[in-house]
Amino acid sequence: MNPRHLVDTTVFYSPTSGGVRRYLAAKHTWLAAQPEWQHTLLVPGAVQRIERGGVSTLAGLPVPGAFNYRLPLNPRLWSRQLDALAPDIIEAGDAFHPAWAAWQVARRRAIPCAAFCHSDLPRIVGRRFGGLTERLFSRYLRELYGRFDVVFAPSRLMFDRLDSLGIRHVVRQPLGVDTQVFHPYRRGSWLRRRLGLGNATRVLVYAGRFTGEKNLSVLLRAVARLGRLYHLVLIGGGRAARPAPNVTRVPYRRDSIELACWLASADALVHAGTLETFGLVVLEAMACGRPVVAARAGAIPELVDERCGLLSEPGDPDSLADAIAALYERDIEALGGEARARVLRHFTWSHVLERQLRVYRALLAGESSAAPERQLARAG
Repeated sequence: MNPRHLVDTTVFYSPTSGGVRRYLAAKHTWLAAQPEWQHTLLVPGAVQRIERGGVSTLAGLPVPGAFNYRLPLNPRLWSRQLDALAPDIIEAGDAFHPAWAAWQVARRRAIPCAAFCHSDLPRIVGRRFGGLTERLFSRYLRELYGRFDVVFAPSRLMFDRLDSLGIRHVVRQPLGVDTQVFHPYRRGSWLRRRLGLGNATRVLVYAGRFTGEKNLSVLLRAVARLGRLYHLVLIGGGRAARPAPNVTRVPYRRDSIELACWLASADALVHAGTLETFGLVVLEAMACGRPVVAARAGAIPELVDERCGLLSEPGDPDSLADAIAALYERDIEALGGEARARVLRHFTWSHVLERQLRVYRALLAGESSAAPERQLARAG
């Protein structure tokens, strides 16, 4: 039997950062070992390159203010290249013109089409531009996702959010972690030496984009209140710096092993973001055996509780500082051990992608035609 050809397409792809890229890269590697599947990525890049079964790129202009993200501006070209790949099933990982291209190609070829809702776009734009904009984008998502056979939501939070918008054919699909890359044996004493810190210094790490919804100002104020006994490493952006005596900024790690070494060698991951729809870096730190201190908001409480970390009040630097200090009154290694055990139980890539394949198989078998909500929920 010829393998089924799955094509993933999205603009949310940078060669050097982003949870969507890590999801797609891990999925591509895992599917390469599944003989019944062939997997192709169609994403932005510096040049145009079409490679069935590999990473195909459409040339796009760099997005100002975004780290290595590009935006191909020709929707018709996106549709043509997607059609030329001759997919059996398509998954769109954004809500912009690649998603419309995916739906149009799927309709023309009479094949299933899935969407993965990685971000709460209405809430993000609503926070910046007001409630009217949020309502308009909510209506837009309802119109777009209503055309797809299934919409994947990475968390219970996003499942409920999409359901509240009137989108019924939603399946909860968590992300996963490579637990051999993100592993406690990556831990070492090199981090303190590199930063010029003593053994008594309490080292915290944040990894991710430096954008407004991450609330880095809250995190920086919390660390400033804690003082020099604590040192924060910010992994992100494009250059190294030391913006405060107890804060070091380093470029984002393109190599997952290098990122894992940084995460594992800190005492804990800290995160002040309130709009996370999943929190992949939280799971990566947990897989490294590190506890997490984060805001009690978004999807983070679905991953973190008192057995593997602490939660603070959203947007409150004093509450976050108190939670960080309280972490050191507990057994950090025991918390980290429970964190990794939780990842191994529920969030390996093999575990979550097997779940996703059951949904793909149901779609390809035409099981969504009569009762998509019940059948896809059962498959997932």
